[in-house]
Amino acid sequence: MKNLYLAGGCFWCISAVFLDTDGVEDVISGYCGGDEKNPTYADVKAQKTGHRETIEIIYDENVVSIKSLLELFLKSVDPFDYEGQYIDKGHSYTLAFYYQNEEEKAIFEEFIKNKEAELNEEIAIAVEPYKMFYAAEDFHQKFCKYHPQEFEQELKESGRKK
Repeated sequence: MKNLYLAGGCFWCISAVFLDTDGVEDVISGYCGGDEKNPTYADVKAQKTGHRETIEIIYDENVVSIKSLLELFLKSVDPFDYEGQYIDKGHSYTLAFYYQNEEEKAIFEEFIKNKEAELNEEIAIAVEPYKMFYAAEDFHQKFCKYHPQEFEQELKESGRKK
């Protein structure tokens, strides 16, 4: 199993995309990128910690490739928004790929370069070194499955679902 760390705005929304993907063992909502230890949802949302809402995808690379996961990610976000995602604005909602080694960094950079050439537009995804991932509070885990009505409302109100 491998781990992939992607910041895609609201982690409730982005985690749902991967939960039923073949080869994905688990998706954990959390925080990555900041320096504060054990950040809370309230502090991250208030832009106090430097973290982004991030998901950890635990996947089997023999079943699903990292590039397939990145493609799915890109279809699930607005890749051109430097200020956040949909209604959610601020650093904690901006896009990022967190690399754990040089090989992963090269994959991320090549993916972005190829997509920018294909789309003829600059993509607003930061590529940053992985520091530490902190799982979010239990309430946020698999939100779409445990709170389906609230999740559906979030998709509509955020602008992710028309």
